[in-house]
Amino acid sequence: MERQLITEQGRQRLQQELSHLRKVELPKNVKAIEEARAHGDLSENAEFHAAKERQSIIQSKINELEMTLAQAEVIDPLPEPGGRVVFGAKVVVYDLETEQEMEFQIVGAAESDANQGRISMSSPIGRALLGKEEGDEVQVKTPGGVRTLEIVEVSAA
Repeated sequence: MERQLITEQGRQRLQQELSHLRKVELPKNVKAIEEARAHGDLSENAEFHAAKERQSIIQSKINELEMTLAQAEVIDPLPEPGGRVVFGAKVVVYDLETEQEMEFQIVGAAESDANQGRISMSSPIGRALLGKEEGDEVQVKTPGGVRTLEIVEVSAA
C-alpha cells in the first residue's frame, strides 16, 4: 500500500466529506429509494433507477475516501520553508508571459484542488517548484506549452 502525503487540514477536509456522505447523503438516498419503491413497478420506475445509481456513486466515493485516508501519511507540523519550496508551503509565483501573480499551496495528490489554490507536488508545476527558492525562475511544461514562473515568496501554510 503506497503512502500518500497529506496535510492535517487536508485530512480533516477528507474526513468531513466522508462523514457528510455517510451521515447525510447516504441516508437521504436510502429514503429516496424507499419513496421510489412505494410508487410500484420497479422495472419502469425512473426515480428508483436514478436513486440506485446515485447510491452506487455515493458508495464509490465513500470507498475512495476510506482508501485515501487509510493510505494517508499526515505531515504535521509542516516543515518551515525558510525561503525554499517544500511540501505544505504556500508559494507566490509570477507568470512572466501572462504577467499575473498566482498563489499555490504544495500538497499531496489526495487533497489537491486547483480551484482552491492547492496543487499536487506531483503536478508539473508542483514538481518544478519543489526545492526551489525565492527569486528562482522555473520552466514548467504544461499542456498549453512551456511557462516561465518566478518564485516571488515562499511561506508556511
